[in-house]
Amino acid sequence: MSVPASNAVTCLEPSLALDELESQITELAANINAATYRWLYLVAEFDRRDGWGHWGIRSCAHWLGWKCGIALGAAREKVRVARALEALPNTSQAFAAGLLSYSKARAITRVGTPENEEYLLTIAHNGTATHLEKVVRHYRRVKRLEELDRVNDQYAARDLYYQYDDDGMLVVQARLPAEMGAGFVKALEAVMGSRYQKYVPAGTSGAESETVEIPPIGAERADALCKMAESYLANEERALPGGDKHQIVVHADIETLAGSDDIERCEIENGSNIHPETLRRLGCDASVVTMIENGEETPFHVGRKTRTINPALRRALQSRDKGCRFPACTAHKWVDGHHIRHWADGGETRLENLVLLCRHHHRLVHEGGFQVEAIDDHTFEFRRPDGRVVCSGTEPVPSRSDLATLNRNLGLCIDDDTAVTRWSGERIDYGMAIDGLLWYDKPGSTSDCRE
Repeated sequence: MSVPASNAVTCLEPSLALDELESQITELAANINAATYRWLYLVAEFDRRDGWGHWGIRSCAHWLGWKCGIALGAAREKVRVARALEALPNTSQAFAAGLLSYSKARAITRVGTPENEEYLLTIAHNGTATHLEKVVRHYRRVKRLEELDRVNDQYAARDLYYQYDDDGMLVVQARLPAEMGAGFVKALEAVMGSRYQKYVPAGTSGAESETVEIPPIGAERADALCKMAESYLANEERALPGGDKHQIVVHADIETLAGSDDIERCEIENGSNIHPETLRRLGCDASVVTMIENGEETPFHVGRKTRTINPALRRALQSRDKGCRFPACTAHKWVDGHHIRHWADGGETRLENLVLLCRHHHRLVHEGGFQVEAIDDHTFEFRRPDGRVVCSGTEPVPSRSDLATLNRNLGLCIDDDTAVTRWSGERIDYGMAIDGLLWYDKPGSTSDCRE
């Protein structure tokens, strides 16, 4: 692809002195820092106003991947940093002035609070990004160990109390760790089953069902608990093998399961957060199912008109599309086959009239006013409800001055010393640095005073 002359890179003269080369590198780095902050500020505002949603995109990170060519994982991190900076005014100010690099700002946002950000900024200004990353990593490890102690304390504090009330009723009260509680709730709900179906026989009309009195949910739970006890007494104790135990759904990042210190998500579905070590314990004796997509099937035409997509046509569709075809969408599992022209309107169930869409974009096409049209066998055009084409092509943008000029117009005084780290090679005492961060975790601590 040819590059327009106006966008061509201007090469430096080989005779440029090393001092001048170094000066230009460090000054430009500071200008890039300031521009990066402004870019993140705009991303945060764009995300806050759900600007990506108007295009039918799943998230701001997906939009960045679509419009700015950023890998999805990196885009998610940039959105996280952009939103986290909103709560760190001093960090934002240093970043905006070019004093802070993106690497340092990103590290601060992982553990920074209004109380400790000045302390972290001191480390950032007087150390390298590697120093700061190491301090943050050690601090998070210490906090993780504290959290693990809390989990162990919860397990030790598990309790069940019961007594007979004055009216003869048995009162039961229990406190259970999250994963034990999830198992209890799972069993309780399984015994309860479908409340409505239990009390409304099959074939009963809606009018008749209105006369059926369904017990309160609390009474249903009480009945289920008694049935659980009766079942145990009838069958005695028969522990199921590990792989056959009741299923508990846990949502977690793969890095968390692998033991990473960067805990992002680890929670029981419709429940509370659990510690990664708890997750790994639960997974020690659990079956693992691997899903492999076979993309080597040869697409073929199925001409028979039908309302359903048969397995052979599904394989051909999956082989051709390999996931959701909506621009910027990376979903390749849990996708639906969508009829471009609906069968109710005379559309045939054939490969040329089908496209794979994830559940999110399938809903947008049906209920959200978006439209899709097949251009040829492998190309599709999507339109927003207002008729604008959703495409990855570039659009004309206003011209921008070079970074240095733009930053000067904003009143920033940036030179070749602005972004240079104030580190002279001395060793950093990581233990003392972590102790300092832990001090700010104490109730009532501020960034303006120390004991």
